[in-house]
Amino acid sequence: MKFSEQWLREWVNPANDTHALMHQITMAGLEVDGFEPVAGKFSGVVVGEVLAVAPHPDADKLRVCQVSDGATEVQVVCGAPNVREGLKVPFAVVGAVLPGEFKIKKAKLRGQPSEGMLCSESELGLSDNHEGLMELPTDAPVGEKLDQFLGLNDVTIDVDLTPNRADCLSIKGIAREVGVLNSLVVEGPGIEAVKATHSEVPNIAVRAPEGCPTYIGRILRNVDLSAPTPLWMQEKLRRCGVRSIDAAVDVTNYVMLELGQPMHAFDRDEIEGGIVVRMADAGEKLVLLDGQEVELTADTLIIADHAKPIAIAGVMGGEHSGVSPKTRDLVLEAAYFDPITLAGKARHYGLHTDASHRFERGVDYKLAREAMERATSLLMDIVGGEPGEVVEVASKNDLPDDRTIDLREQRVADVLGVEIDRTTVEEILTRLGLHIGKLLKNGWRVHVPSFRPDISIEEDLIEEIGRIYGYNNLPVTEPTGSLGLRPQAEGVRPVSAIQNYFVDCGYQEAITYSFVDPRVQALVNPDDEGIALANPISSDLAVMRTSLWSGLLKTVEYNQNRQQPRIRLFETGLKFRQEGDRIDQQPMLAGVVVGNQLPENWANGRRASDFYDAKGELEGLFRMLGVEIQFAPGQHPALHPGQTAELLKDGTHVGWLGTLHPQVQKKLELNGTILMFELFLNSIVSGYVPNFKDISKFPEVRRDLAIIIGSETGFAEVERVAKKHAGNYLTALRAFDVYEGESLGEGNRSLALSLFWQHPERTLNEEEVHSLFSGVIDALKEELGATLRS
Repeated sequence: MKFSEQWLREWVNPANDTHALMHQITMAGLEVDGFEPVAGKFSGVVVGEVLAVAPHPDADKLRVCQVSDGATEVQVVCGAPNVREGLKVPFAVVGAVLPGEFKIKKAKLRGQPSEGMLCSESELGLSDNHEGLMELPTDAPVGEKLDQFLGLNDVTIDVDLTPNRADCLSIKGIAREVGVLNSLVVEGPGIEAVKATHSEVPNIAVRAPEGCPTYIGRILRNVDLSAPTPLWMQEKLRRCGVRSIDAAVDVTNYVMLELGQPMHAFDRDEIEGGIVVRMADAGEKLVLLDGQEVELTADTLIIADHAKPIAIAGVMGGEHSGVSPKTRDLVLEAAYFDPITLAGKARHYGLHTDASHRFERGVDYKLAREAMERATSLLMDIVGGEPGEVVEVASKNDLPDDRTIDLREQRVADVLGVEIDRTTVEEILTRLGLHIGKLLKNGWRVHVPSFRPDISIEEDLIEEIGRIYGYNNLPVTEPTGSLGLRPQAEGVRPVSAIQNYFVDCGYQEAITYSFVDPRVQALVNPDDEGIALANPISSDLAVMRTSLWSGLLKTVEYNQNRQQPRIRLFETGLKFRQEGDRIDQQPMLAGVVVGNQLPENWANGRRASDFYDAKGELEGLFRMLGVEIQFAPGQHPALHPGQTAELLKDGTHVGWLGTLHPQVQKKLELNGTILMFELFLNSIVSGYVPNFKDISKFPEVRRDLAIIIGSETGFAEVERVAKKHAGNYLTALRAFDVYEGESLGEGNRSLALSLFWQHPERTLNEEEVHSLFSGVIDALKEELGATLRS
């Protein structure tokens, strides 16, 4: 929140200078994000009065003006469209220095002498407004220095508040904090009820009391919105970062900044029948004050009349019912809206307003009537009018409950590490607006005020005491405690071991967004519909990922667009699926390989990575983890047919390995052969525990065979059957030749195998080996239909 230091000091004026005040606020937990002077640096600018205006003889757009600085009368040539006789403006006399070291000198403009310069707001560094001269009030004293008249010896302080401190989104709230920190009394403006002068009241119905527990309205008749907003109010708004619009809007903004209660003013003549606070009907449309037309959703709380929506509650009013210079009767509203009901609604419609910022964090639910009286009084002073009675519609059952918390004296000492005098604790709590209702034997019973929705438990009160007492005054203590070692299954490998393995293999770890481009996701995983985000960062990050491939492929595209020919990436992260009413989150491991298998140099060839390179790296990973994973032919919509393997563990699917489908690759505009894999992380981190076995001293026996088998039967199936019947002494099984040709017949291939046996305690004899070898051959014939190749 931005606020004017001078405005704050009207409420509470500590002896601290600006920098000490900002440091004090920051140390109290309200971090000052920055500050800046309210105007540019200038000198020699006074309040001037335009006495006469005549056309320039040689320039249609220039005027020759006679200007008084209170002591002398000089001639000034001016081209501003709003210059006129009797106008009081900032006048830079000869010798004045404006922001940017621009010095005013005597000059001639198209032949006419000009002694000085009439200034706009932008030329004085007050704002960006350069459309005309800055107009000063008619009672501005001619000749007085402008910085003194406007009180420009001021700074705007920007406080970066945490979401729980909505009570400090106002001058009143900041002043309360400063008053507590300096033991000063806070003196705000006196607010008294405005007496009604007519009996007309707005017709108000609240049909959604759970979203709007309190709604207050009042009719103000016969206002004159052509009356300008006083300069003092415009300046306070400007210094808080709010642009002046008209008196009605300025007053509601002023009350919001002063007290923390957002308000709105409607044109009564544009309201049909009365005001209804309700949930929107799906599909209803509303043109907002910024000109944007929105289609309302059924979960949006709105303000409507008897015919149409006129505002999104707590966010922004509608254009149709907004005030204008023609408005004669106002309907003022002030309300308390439930923060949960309003949460995220402004972002849903692409908005963020000062009102929504406050309502979403929680406004004081007892503040609306005070704000109504304050706004009515200010409006009557500026635009006149006849106030009516205040109408309040409230649902006490839907208002927040009053909170009472028991605070233990010993608990304060235990948490803060220091014993604070009871009187000091009571003074801190009282100045913070917390009412001590009953003194307990060992502490206090504290009643929490309505403007502090963030205080709900004893520790919240202790935090308040600690920050006001001063963090620097708390002793430095080191926490002590004993931590026991948690049991860790020896067979479970940490994810860091997997990450280190891939880094050792030459991969780079990628960390991509959990929300991805729906177009890419539909290509790589069309069978799973991603969870759509209610308010995405952008249209290409609109759904939660159902596969890590979506992000990795976008990363490949990014790197290829920057001339990176060799890309090896892996990622560990979550994928998301909707499972009924809950969201299932699965830890995954995925990777992508593009380009040469080895980095290019004088010794390495330029062989591109292929399916078996990626398969070999995964097999190395599985050996390291101690898990047995089978590779079986599979089909995946994002992978190339015939170059896709399904990964199985004990017959259960755990992942995929394959080459990106050419059609998908073409749509994503990627280059080269792209190999990808993805596995369920939890399925591979648990493996067997390695056991030591003595190395046999006895000779190893090898037998080779060549079989003819159907092409659809994979080596993994042949390996499974052979190992099943090869006995306990089989040490290795390898395929050393694969052949397909016309001589074998269509649909057949030849597979040559080597089997190795070794006994740990003796030499195997020929009969034993022959029996085992024959058993393998018979099993391959019976179970897989294989035949021996002659």
